[in-house]
Amino acid sequence: MIAYALAVAQEIPKGVEPFSYSEAISCLNSSNWLMAMQEEMESLYKNETWELCDLPKGHCTLTTKWIYKRKEGIPGVEHARWKARLVVRGCSPKEGIDFNDVFSPIVRHTSIRVLLAFVTLFDLELEQLDVKTAFLHGELEEINMRQPK
Repeated sequence: MIAYALAVAQEIPKGVEPFSYSEAISCLNSSNWLMAMQEEMESLYKNETWELCDLPKGHCTLTTKWIYKRKEGIPGVEHARWKARLVVRGCSPKEGIDFNDVFSPIVRHTSIRVLLAFVTLFDLELEQLDVKTAFLHGELEEINMRQPK
Protein backbone atom coordinates (compact mmCIF):
# COMPACT_ATOMS: atom_id res chain seq x y z
CA MET A 1 0.00 0.00 0.00
CA ILE A 2 2.81 2.43 0.86
CA ALA A 3 4.62 1.81 -2.41
CA TYR A 4 1.36 2.35 -4.28
CA ALA A 5 0.69 5.65 -2.50
CA LEU A 6 4.16 6.92 -3.29
CA ALA A 7 3.93 5.77 -6.92
CA VAL A 8 0.67 7.57 -7.63
CA ALA A 9 1.68 10.86 -5.99
CA GLN A 10 1.64 13.59 -8.61
CA GLU A 11 4.35 16.16 -9.00
CA ILE A 12 3.34 19.81 -8.82
CA PRO A 13 3.90 21.43 -12.24
CA LYS A 14 6.77 23.92 -12.51
CA GLY A 15 5.81 27.53 -12.01
CA VAL A 16 2.94 26.83 -9.60
CA GLU A 17 5.06 27.37 -6.49
CA PRO A 18 6.96 30.66 -6.45
CA PHE A 19 10.56 30.73 -5.31
CA SER A 20 10.53 34.23 -3.82
CA TYR A 21 8.21 36.86 -2.40
CA SER A 22 8.52 38.88 -5.62
CA GLU A 23 7.35 35.91 -7.69
CA ALA A 24 4.48 35.21 -5.27
CA ILE A 25 3.02 38.71 -5.46
CA SER A 26 3.38 39.02 -9.23
CA CYS A 27 2.11 35.61 -10.40
CA LEU A 28 -1.40 34.67 -11.51
CA ASN A 29 -2.18 33.11 -8.11
CA SER A 30 -0.94 36.09 -6.09
CA SER A 31 -4.19 36.46 -4.15
CA ASN A 32 -3.90 32.86 -2.89
CA TRP A 33 -0.26 33.34 -1.87
CA LEU A 34 -1.03 36.68 -0.15
CA MET A 35 -3.83 35.03 1.82
CA ALA A 36 -1.49 32.17 2.81
CA MET A 37 1.19 34.65 3.97
CA GLN A 38 -1.41 36.61 5.95
CA GLU A 39 -2.59 33.40 7.62
CA GLU A 40 1.01 32.49 8.57
CA MET A 41 1.70 35.96 10.02
CA GLU A 42 -1.57 35.90 12.02
CA SER A 43 -0.66 32.48 13.41
CA LEU A 44 2.83 33.66 14.42
CA TYR A 45 1.37 36.78 16.05
CA LYS A 46 -1.39 34.85 17.84
CA ASN A 47 1.16 32.40 19.28
CA GLU A 48 3.40 35.27 20.44
CA THR A 49 6.30 33.83 18.46
CA TRP A 50 8.11 37.13 18.10
CA GLU A 51 8.17 40.74 19.19
CA LEU A 52 9.42 43.78 17.33
CA CYS A 53 12.44 45.43 18.89
CA ASP A 54 15.50 47.47 18.03
CA LEU A 55 18.60 45.42 17.23
CA PRO A 56 20.90 45.29 20.26
CA LYS A 57 24.42 46.62 19.67
CA GLY A 58 26.87 43.97 18.53
CA HIS A 59 24.20 41.48 17.48
CA CYS A 60 23.69 40.24 13.95
CA THR A 61 20.38 39.49 12.28
CA LEU A 62 19.36 36.35 10.49
CA THR A 63 17.50 36.75 7.22
CA THR A 64 14.13 35.22 6.47
CA LYS A 65 12.56 33.59 3.47
CA TRP A 66 9.04 32.67 2.47
CA ILE A 67 8.53 29.05 1.41
CA TYR A 68 5.48 28.39 -0.75
CA LYS A 69 3.73 25.06 -1.26
CA ARG A 70 0.52 24.20 -3.06
CA LYS A 71 -1.00 21.03 -1.67
CA GLU A 72 -3.31 19.23 -4.04
CA GLY A 73 -6.68 18.28 -2.61
CA ILE A 74 -8.55 15.08 -3.30
CA PRO A 75 -10.17 15.51 -6.74
CA GLY A 76 -13.90 16.10 -6.34
CA VAL A 77 -13.68 16.20 -2.55
CA GLU A 78 -11.48 19.12 -1.52
CA HIS A 79 -9.77 22.04 -3.19
CA ALA A 80 -6.04 22.66 -3.32
CA ARG A 81 -4.51 24.36 -0.27
CA TRP A 82 -2.01 27.20 -0.50
CA LYS A 83 0.67 27.25 2.22
CA ALA A 84 3.23 29.92 2.99
CA ARG A 85 5.80 29.41 5.74
CA LEU A 86 8.16 32.04 7.08
CA VAL A 87 11.54 30.48 7.84
CA VAL A 88 14.78 31.83 9.22
CA ARG A 89 17.73 31.12 6.98
CA GLY A 90 20.21 29.04 8.88
CA CYS A 91 23.13 29.80 6.58
CA SER A 92 24.20 33.05 8.23
CA PRO A 93 25.07 32.06 11.84
CA LYS A 94 28.66 32.42 12.98
CA GLU A 95 30.60 29.61 14.66
CA GLY A 96 31.05 30.23 18.38
CA ILE A 97 28.06 32.60 18.55
CA ASP A 98 24.89 30.93 17.22
CA PHE A 99 26.22 28.18 14.97
CA ASN A 100 24.86 25.16 16.87
CA ASP A 101 21.35 26.49 17.53
CA VAL A 102 18.41 24.77 15.85
CA PHE A 103 15.61 27.12 14.87
CA SER A 104 13.03 24.79 13.33
CA PRO A 105 11.88 21.26 14.06
CA ILE A 106 11.89 18.96 11.06
CA VAL A 107 10.87 15.37 10.49
CA ARG A 108 13.26 12.82 9.07
CA HIS A 109 12.03 10.46 6.36
CA THR A 110 13.55 7.58 8.32
CA SER A 111 11.21 8.36 11.22
CA ILE A 112 8.17 8.25 8.95
CA ARG A 113 9.31 4.92 7.47
CA VAL A 114 9.77 3.41 10.95
CA LEU A 115 6.31 4.63 12.00
CA LEU A 116 4.73 3.11 8.88
CA ALA A 117 6.62 -0.15 9.46
CA PHE A 118 5.20 -0.41 13.00
CA VAL A 119 1.70 0.30 11.73
CA THR A 120 2.05 -2.51 9.20
CA LEU A 121 3.79 -4.93 11.57
CA PHE A 122 1.23 -4.60 14.37
CA ASP A 123 -1.81 -4.15 12.07
CA LEU A 124 -2.57 -0.73 13.53
CA GLU A 125 -4.78 1.98 12.10
CA LEU A 126 -3.12 5.17 10.94
CA GLU A 127 -4.83 8.55 10.78
CA GLN A 128 -3.54 11.73 9.22
CA LEU A 129 -3.54 15.04 11.03
CA ASP A 130 -2.69 18.33 9.36
CA VAL A 131 -1.18 20.82 11.78
CA LYS A 132 -1.26 24.42 10.58
CA THR A 133 1.63 25.61 12.71
CA ALA A 134 3.83 23.56 15.02
CA PHE A 135 5.83 25.11 17.84
CA LEU A 136 8.40 23.68 20.23
CA HIS A 137 7.65 24.04 23.93
CA GLY A 138 11.22 25.03 24.66
CA GLU A 139 12.22 28.64 25.04
CA LEU A 140 14.89 30.08 22.77
CA GLU A 141 16.98 32.73 24.44
CA GLU A 142 17.10 35.21 21.59
CA ILE A 143 17.11 35.15 17.84
CA ASN A 144 17.35 38.41 15.95
CA MET A 145 15.80 38.23 12.51
CA ARG A 146 14.89 40.78 9.90
CA GLN A 147 11.25 41.45 9.25
CA PRO A 148 9.89 39.72 6.16
CA LYS A 149 8.53 41.64 3.22
